[in-house]
Amino acid sequence: MSKAFFLPILFVVLNTVAQVKIDKSATTISTRFAPPVGFERKATESNSFAYYLRRLPLKPWNSNVLYFDGRTKNTPNVYVSVVDLGIGKRDLHQCADAVMRLRAEYLYAQRRFEEIHFNFVADGKPRFFKNYAKGDYTYPKFWKYMEYIFISANTRSLHDELKPVAMSKMQIGDVFIQKGIPFGHAVIVVDMAENPATGQKVYLLAQSYMPAQEIQLLVNPQNNSLSPWYELKNETITTPEWTFEPADLRRFAGN
Repeated sequence: MSKAFFLPILFVVLNTVAQVKIDKSATTISTRFAPPVGFERKATESNSFAYYLRRLPLKPWNSNVLYFDGRTKNTPNVYVSVVDLGIGKRDLHQCADAVMRLRAEYLYAQRRFEEIHFNFVADGKPRFFKNYAKGDYTYPKFWKYMEYIFISANTRSLHDELKPVAMSKMQIGDVFIQKGIPFGHAVIVVDMAENPATGQKVYLLAQSYMPAQEIQLLVNPQNNSLSPWYELKNETITTPEWTFEPADLRRFAGN
């Protein structure tokens, strides 16, 4: 068996002493992963980006992340669940691409077509879905637009498009992102919860990576008893495949 097969099983063993309940039969982020003991999710508006992300569909428990070519991601101790969204057959849906894709999918579901746009790295100028679609707002046309964006946008262009935000102001939908040379990385906050007695907050992170692969919910490699939740602190954030700093947190306009 591949190492990736054992990943979710290992996570369950680690959490036999944890305060995080997991419903393996649940099919969305918010229904599969309960907040840690003492924490609660805050209600969100039904038309918000936060509401959309919390309800991202998940593949069945123990599913492996697949690359664009169908191969299995064999890196152990990285993810606990896989988002059930197709990624196409090309090596395009990588880290920043997945973040842009989730934002675009949300706006598309809201039929806010004119708000779907991302900057190209070459000139820093936005390319609008509405202009690309020319009246064809079908999902196949939307996906062609997204691959058009994936080819010519990256962590550098997305970083410059997003606005910096303080860790203390974190919201669902915010992004940890580094430009990097020759490449950077990006992960997105897909859920949060708060302890009403203390005000302490925790959050969940999702990513894609290289080569192009399915979006995955990350484990917390620094805290097995809290994993997959991360404690919101104004300090270095260590994820399974990248390390971020508080200054790397940024936000989409209008989020």
